[in-house]
Amino acid sequence: MIPFIKASACGNDFLVIDGAHAPASLAEVSRKICDRHNGVGADGVEWLFPAQDAGTEARLINADGSEAEISGNGTRCVAACLVSQGAGGRLAIRTGAGVKQCELISREGNSFEFETEMGVPQVGASFAVETSKGALIGMPVSMGNPHYVVFTPEFSAAWQELGAEIGRQKVFTGGVNVEFVKVTGKSDLEVRFYERGVGETQSSGTGSCASAVAAIASAKAESPVRVHAPGGTQVVRWHGEQVFLRGAAQIICRGEFLL
Repeated sequence: MIPFIKASACGNDFLVIDGAHAPASLAEVSRKICDRHNGVGADGVEWLFPAQDAGTEARLINADGSEAEISGNGTRCVAACLVSQGAGGRLAIRTGAGVKQCELISREGNSFEFETEMGVPQVGASFAVETSKGALIGMPVSMGNPHYVVFTPEFSAAWQELGAEIGRQKVFTGGVNVEFVKVTGKSDLEVRFYERGVGETQSSGTGSCASAVAAIASAKAESPVRVHAPGGTQVVRWHGEQVFLRGAAQIICRGEFLL
């Protein structure tokens, strides 16, 4: 039996599991437990281990069994679980993209709000990729993981298909997270997410940051930016070099998964 906590950050759901229960193959078990028909169901698993330079190390395994550097929403779910177990209001969590500081803003029962230091973004020059619907121009942004941000006046009915096509482009040697962004105001974006290793998600923390960074860098928006997604709204501010992400996380349930 593997004990787990299920948490959600704006509809982006994760299973948080103590690494003491880690099996030999994180990939295989993560695929099984993330299955929405024969498992618990989630976008990924955050496996927690001790860390020398932080309170906890979180290793993210996506629903397809691939390992990712970081999830902003997943890190916030980890923080919510740790606070629910008695941790303090400021937590250092080691990810594959470095140590992230999560500060508790508010709590009501099993619902939390955090602001997370997401680090220094890397913004590249926009370039086009060919798809079955024609060429699309996007801006590459790294938040410790790769993103390709496509600005659009409206969301195509085939945006999920386009996201999958872009993710398969050879130029993205390690795959890529794709964001389709509609600018609705100087401080507001509407975004759809197609994530590497998962597919369509209701929200994305690093994707929200990448979308806001791309919009600010191209003078389409000003910090702070409200990023609206099907799962809810997050706020991204780019202060100096650092990007900060503010949003909610909720503990859904606790249970045990039988292998």
